Amino acid sequence: MKIDLNTSVVKTREERLGTIIGWKTGKASELSRDSAYTCAGCKHNGGKRLCETIGPFTQGSGCSEEMVECQAGNIRDAVLIQHAPVGCGVGQASYNSIYRNGLAIRNLPVENIKIINSNIKETDMVFGALGKLEQSIEDAWNRHHPKAIFIGTSCASGIIGEDIDSIASKMQKKLKIPVIPMYCEGFRSKHWSTGFDATQHGILRQLVRKNPKKQEDLVNVINLWGSDVFTPMLAELGLRVNYVVDLATVEDLEQMSEAAATVGFCYTLSSYLAAGLEEEFGVPEVKAPQPYGIAGTDAWIRELARVTHREEKAEKYIKREHEKIAPRLAELRKLLKGKKGYVATGSAYSHGLIAVLKELGIEVDGSLVFHHDPVYDSNVPQKNSLKFLVDNYGDVPKFTVSNRQQYQFYILLKNVKPDFILIRHAGLAPLASKMGIPSAPLGDEHHAVGYEGILNLGETILDILAHKKFHQDIKEHVKLPYTKWWLQQKDPYILRK
Repeated sequence: MKIDLNTSVVKTREERLGTIIGWKTGKASELSRDSAYTCAGCKHNGGKRLCETIGPFTQGSGCSEEMVECQAGNIRDAVLIQHAPVGCGVGQASYNSIYRNGLAIRNLPVENIKIINSNIKETDMVFGALGKLEQSIEDAWNRHHPKAIFIGTSCASGIIGEDIDSIASKMQKKLKIPVIPMYCEGFRSKHWSTGFDATQHGILRQLVRKNPKKQEDLVNVINLWGSDVFTPMLAELGLRVNYVVDLATVEDLEQMSEAAATVGFCYTLSSYLAAGLEEEFGVPEVKAPQPYGIAGTDAWIRELARVTHREEKAEKYIKREHEKIAPRLAELRKLLKGKKGYVATGSAYSHGLIAVLKELGIEVDGSLVFHHDPVYDSNVPQKNSLKFLVDNYGDVPKFTVSNRQQYQFYILLKNVKPDFILIRHAGLAPLASKMGIPSAPLGDEHHAVGYEGILNLGETILDILAHKKFHQDIKEHVKLPYTKWWLQQKDPYILRK
């Protein structure tokens, strides 16, 4: 990858990675095979693109601006300005809850999120709203005295072509702090994770120290809000954790260039920032499978140890953890034998969770991923999480890419008939309950990470299976909001025909 920090606009995932948000139900191995063909010897990580399957309408989704909200809006001593109509700020309520819970989980001081909406109205769409943006930045400074201010664009500001860069530059000179524009209009990309990249691009451009003093025991961990599982893991190797981007401080972000390495729990989230830190600042990205299941965690620990020159410590840690989890893992495999699970999350995270389910001896016949990146920004085979899953844990026969469409999710679950589902975006969970299927909404995204994560997930599955009768009772007393014709369908993409 070659990133361009001279511009404030990041290339979309469609441009950089050939990302798709729709693919017919097929084998995971087929998608992996077609992705490998797509990315072989291509100019910009995308030669012939995967054939994308799109439905005639969208029932619900997310957008890039939301991802900026959950990234830049979660930096503790910064403020995010949404240059947008007030409706774009509706997510502030839910993100405030997530932010406060995340702080509590990490034993950090609990506070409210600091996001300001500039409230673009109809008249502003005619006459412009740069005055409102400038006033919002002034308000952010007067209220919070932040160490950085981020500006997220919206469909409205993009349509009228607001010159965000000029205001950011003007206010940065006035306030003497970084004022960072991020172009994340919802229509810019059909893939919401481009919003991750927009935030990370702005951080790389304007926050990360250009002349770093290396800290040889510091490791950047790119994450969201999850519990602190990485500190004890990395401490076994004599390493310290620098959590970014969510719940970080501006200082944490500035020192990313001083780290010995960068890792992540999900390559969908960490792709751009990890590759940019290596390319622009010489911080090695740990190029290994994600830390899920025994095989993935072993490979991840070993590669991190190789990069940081701690191989002997790593082998001792791996051996000790294998022995530690073995007794309970054997018990969980007996208790879960014959159970069938289903995973519905973002793509790379889904690959990791399926690996853990198979580690527990659970059958996985199907999965719904909300998007698919044929390649990640560093474009190395070690990070091909889908291929690693297929090669190490076997195929998934009914694997689907669909952008969180409930009407399709009904058919997918009906075709597979799982005993339970794992999900992170809980909006789909009520539908599963109405079909008599219990779900585990993984609010703590680190729940299944590492060796201990295998046991964590097994215990969680036992808990939700204990309540299966409750969900079956719900099924008997509700009516699904679909026609008889749709309830009889087997192809979730039949409407495209």
